[in-house]
Amino acid sequence: MAEEAVTPRLKWLATRILAIFAVWVTLAHLDVVQAAESNVFENPAVAARLISAEDGITPDAASVSLGLVLEYGEGWKGYWRTPGEVGLAPEVDWRDSSNLASAEILWPAPDRFEAFGIENFGYSGLVVLPIRATLKDRGKPLQLRASVTLLTCSDVCVPHAFDLALDVPSGTGIDHVSADAIATFVARVPANADESDIRITTVAHDERSSALVVTAESDRPFETVDVFPEFGPLVTFGKPDIRLNRDRSDLWARIPLNAWSDEHTTPFLTLTDSGRAVTAPVVLSADVPAPPYERASSSASVLQLATIAAIAFLGGLILNVMPCVLPVLSIKLASVLKASGQSQRIIRNGFLFTAMGVLTFVWILAMFVLGLKWVGVSVGWGIQFQNPVFVALMFIVISIFAANLFGLFEISPPSGIQNRLGANSTGSGYAADFGTGLLAAVLATPCSAPFLGTAITFALAGSATDVLFVFTALGIGLASPYLFIAGRPGLVERLPRPGRWMLLVKAGLGLLLVATAGWLLFILVGLTGWPGAALVAACTTVLILLLKTGRPRGTSRSSLVAASLILPLIWVGLFTHQSRPEDPTANTYWQAFEPQQIARYVSEGQTVFVDVTADWCLTCKANKTLVLDRGPIAVRLSDETVIAMQADWTRPNDEIARFLERHGRYGIPFNIVFGPGAPSGIVLPEVLTQARVIAAIDKALARSIKIK
Repeated sequence: MAEEAVTPRLKWLATRILAIFAVWVTLAHLDVVQAAESNVFENPAVAARLISAEDGITPDAASVSLGLVLEYGEGWKGYWRTPGEVGLAPEVDWRDSSNLASAEILWPAPDRFEAFGIENFGYSGLVVLPIRATLKDRGKPLQLRASVTLLTCSDVCVPHAFDLALDVPSGTGIDHVSADAIATFVARVPANADESDIRITTVAHDERSSALVVTAESDRPFETVDVFPEFGPLVTFGKPDIRLNRDRSDLWARIPLNAWSDEHTTPFLTLTDSGRAVTAPVVLSADVPAPPYERASSSASVLQLATIAAIAFLGGLILNVMPCVLPVLSIKLASVLKASGQSQRIIRNGFLFTAMGVLTFVWILAMFVLGLKWVGVSVGWGIQFQNPVFVALMFIVISIFAANLFGLFEISPPSGIQNRLGANSTGSGYAADFGTGLLAAVLATPCSAPFLGTAITFALAGSATDVLFVFTALGIGLASPYLFIAGRPGLVERLPRPGRWMLLVKAGLGLLLVATAGWLLFILVGLTGWPGAALVAACTTVLILLLKTGRPRGTSRSSLVAASLILPLIWVGLFTHQSRPEDPTANTYWQAFEPQQIARYVSEGQTVFVDVTADWCLTCKANKTLVLDRGPIAVRLSDETVIAMQADWTRPNDEIARFLERHGRYGIPFNIVFGPGAPSGIVLPEVLTQARVIAAIDKALARSIKIK
């Protein structure tokens, strides 16, 4: 009986097993239950696959909801449809697909990230790019064959090309996991202008400041806002300056232009906020709205100002012993010699007037800088030497000073000015002392010194109060030698008694000024070409010869003197050529400055050394002669793994000015090294040493991640 009871149970169990096996075999051959997911491409930088919200194509279906899943590895990033200044957006080629009429990628709102010191737009972590696919034949199966190309960046940039395949058969059913993933990122796609509670009210091209100015308003307060303009590959932008009103309902943003072309594509602008975004077509306005709101961080604290003032003072003090001492050394020594034999009161007052001349120029420069900032012009330390009229005038003045030291004639202010300034019979008056300080400060500005870059950067990035405060501290540092002697005038009395030795010293100082005049003429050649420089030199010679014969007397002689002074200034101001001819450098390893190529070079494993220099920058020339063009540094810069770029800022150049501003600098010399180990760059100090340069190149060359 027991045996008879077991047999039916075994038969029942066997029947159930066979039935389950038959169902499994049947289902295994039914596409309707296959996972709606493609094959997977994967490496440490990115994993990619196609997914479908539908398990099958229903009889009346005209479209399918797809998604390109991209999972970026830790530290890796990919790009948006508009990548920014550099980068490549993902592209998909569907040509080998069947029953696919069109496939449109819906781009979720991007994040902003920095690579190689450049602002870029894209994604990190997990992102699903929703795809709206339209079928050629309703209800027919869909075979997707996608050839995908994309770029990922971390410490290096790596391009990828791979194929994904996904078949969606006829049938029904929803893949809820894939559908939810696609829906999540569809919700992050920016809304159209008429569907959003964010209204973009103005988009203006501010040609004065080379920027895009955007205003917008929102029904609910803005939280974390960003702005992404899209004008095509020929137009690129920097990081926006975004300001909100008190209740955070109104927005004003200024977006610097890194490159501009009137031949840009149809522009769009995307504005993102926490959990929402809007994309709208752009109609450029001619009216540029002024910034209605100040940045909360625009005013520095008292402690910050005190610290920066101390740094500026040290920078000005050190400036006295920098390579630019050549133009000012003779002026300083000449002022000491002039004071020999005079009373302590006159010596003290004379050096105080010289210090006041230094400070006056620094204050004039500060006001000039503030004026340029107000009209939106890029500013920097020493930029007055980019002006050919200024350089020509300095050449004329220095040449006259040199001729004076050689004894060709004496320079003295008119008697009326001397009387007002308290001059006596023993000297030319305090006006000459004041002019000495003024000229010494002018000729010191082509140099940069340790601490100076930090102070100038803080000032030019801050408020008007910051500029005036920092420039004053810098001027006091620059005037310290004169203030020191004014405080201890008895030091001058320790000089030997006046005699023939003073004539020899004056001749030596005259030679220094002749060298300075030659340097200014060299700058002028770079600014105006040889014809303009030759005209300035010839007219200056005529002017000196006229002054040698005595003060101008008579209408014709006065006219000659005036013409010799004014004609060259008018010529270089009106007829300076606009483009400087290419001048191949002595070292063939220097290449033209192409900031947009830096990322590409670094992504290929190369190191990029950027030297921003100018003919008028004496510290730059010293760095080049003593460090960059000598021994092991020259060997490293000529290595095939190193790209040496030289940016010549002798003349105004917006691209170079924006590059400096992007890295928080407003003066030169500026040297920075990019590489796989330093994609954002290693900034070098103003005064270079071989050890610092080699260490920076070695650090930038090191790779932290390698992809095969």
